[in-house]
Amino acid sequence: MLTSRQEKILQLIVTEYVKSVNPVGSKLICDELNCSSATVRNDMSTLEDLGYLQKTHVSSGRIPSEKGYRYYVDNLMEPKKMNGDDLLKLQLIFNNNKLEMNDVIKKSLAIISELTDYTSVVLGSKSNENKLKKVEVLPLGDFKILAIIVTDKGHVEHKNIEASNVSNEDIQKTVELINKLLIGTPIDEINKKLEFEIKPIINQYVEQHEIIYNAFYDVFSDMISKNDMSFVGKNNILNQPEFNNVDKIKKILNKFEDTSLFDTVSEDDGDINIYIGQESNLDDDVTVIKTKYKTDGDEGTIAIIGPKRMEYDRVVSLLSYIKEHLK
Repeated sequence: MLTSRQEKILQLIVTEYVKSVNPVGSKLICDELNCSSATVRNDMSTLEDLGYLQKTHVSSGRIPSEKGYRYYVDNLMEPKKMNGDDLLKLQLIFNNNKLEMNDVIKKSLAIISELTDYTSVVLGSKSNENKLKKVEVLPLGDFKILAIIVTDKGHVEHKNIEASNVSNEDIQKTVELINKLLIGTPIDEINKKLEFEIKPIINQYVEQHEIIYNAFYDVFSDMISKNDMSFVGKNNILNQPEFNNVDKIKKILNKFEDTSLFDTVSEDDGDINIYIGQESNLDDDVTVIKTKYKTDGDEGTIAIIGPKRMEYDRVVSLLSYIKEHLK
């Protein structure tokens, strides 16, 4: 166990390093705690020996180690009270009754990304957790139509379809069949039913059945193949001084493009969870703070991705606000 003074020193070093990105020397701590320099240097040396601090080669000051951040988060951190500006910006989103819930989530995460200069990610339900609610089509002209797929979780997918030499009547017949026979079917089972239940029927009643069948088959295939994952401020990582190495930046941005990140980032319980460095499965210099949300029967994960030198207390408060107001 750390002594009370050692905990205060570790907390000061974490909070100061988060602000300044500079190693913290003993003088600042002496001034804050009104201790002798010998006492502070001795405690800093002990914290380094225990693995909570590390020394850089360019300075006699110390910076937090991954273990130090973890101790700070688990034992010393308290959620930071939101300031008036942060609160007002989020309230404007949540008080806007014209916004759909999906837009509320994404816009509130965009606010956090703007306030913190970190990356936000929203992960919706997987395709096997969404069931078809309805299909609509709108003519766009030039033999194109817009297919609109709505799920029971509130997810809406728009897809342009080429419909050369296909009558509106035939398209409407197909949509009516889909809505009649496939409502309530999990999205990842739709194409199987299209093949064995819808196709034999439209073969008899729809002249250009092959074109229409293939078009809708492709629409649902796209929904199955991609996860409902969207980033805000993806390039904010470039603004962090830790990431001035081109290879490191490429590595992280490539991971952002990998849809398997869904499984890495998604959360199982209802708490706000903090994954530091190696725990994040992204990069040793990255922290991921994430939590699960539920609203109107839908659920997913919201996450903030930033450097290990993150404003943990502020991000936890912002995520807590969003989580609370999504209920």
